[in-house]
Amino acid sequence: MKNNPIVGGGTSLQAWNNSQKLAQLPVITVDVLVPVNSRAVVIAPHPDDEILGCGGLMRQLAQLERPLKLISITDGSTSHPGSQTWPTDRLGIIRPQESAEALRRLDIPLHSLKWIRGGFCDSAVAEQEDELVAFLERYLCPTDVVFATWAQDGHADHEAVGRASARAAAAVGAQFHEVPIWAWHWAEPEDERMPWDRARKILLDPMTTARKRHAAHAFASQLEGDPLIGLEPVLPPSALERLMRPFEVVFL
Repeated sequence: MKNNPIVGGGTSLQAWNNSQKLAQLPVITVDVLVPVNSRAVVIAPHPDDEILGCGGLMRQLAQLERPLKLISITDGSTSHPGSQTWPTDRLGIIRPQESAEALRRLDIPLHSLKWIRGGFCDSAVAEQEDELVAFLERYLCPTDVVFATWAQDGHADHEAVGRASARAAAAVGAQFHEVPIWAWHWAEPEDERMPWDRARKILLDPMTTARKRHAAHAFASQLEGDPLIGLEPVLPPSALERLMRPFEVVFL
């Protein structure tokens, strides 16, 4: 997407709840997505994307005792431009800590999770895309099932990570799936720009849904803006509610 579509309040949760396209999606289970003897690799552009897009998936994988690797591409330090309350140096420390707390709330044992922090520049991933592909190739193997943000998600970093992850997965022969996050903001309920033919629904039980919500609230920095400079939260309640439904969607 050339123009930034992440503006305004976005498509309401009620509108999505009435979506025929969404209601008719085929269901896929985690054990089918990530078979025995496979490892799941979740690639997150920023700390919180792994929870918002894949929190339920990750919890179910942990329950199945599937090997799990998380690759955080940036530290998310530019989420509050111009803020003295949330300056970049503070965010660079806090946001990974928020991710660790969120994973704990999901009951994902950190000692068994392989977690790589990429250190790429937040809000500038597209400028380092070739370097990112080479970086990811070092951490992927043919038996991996890779999950990354959709390459048309509407956020420049999300799209760059999606493209780079697809290239890296193809280079090593790994399976690759995409996860929409900001698309739920700008897309319409029957939107033909969404690849519905590739979309599958992962159902989340009530406990997993509750755990995911609890985990999302670990990201205090994203739930708070900066009223001193008129900065709205990155994740206002409406955006958060769209991502806390009792299912997650992947594009195969």
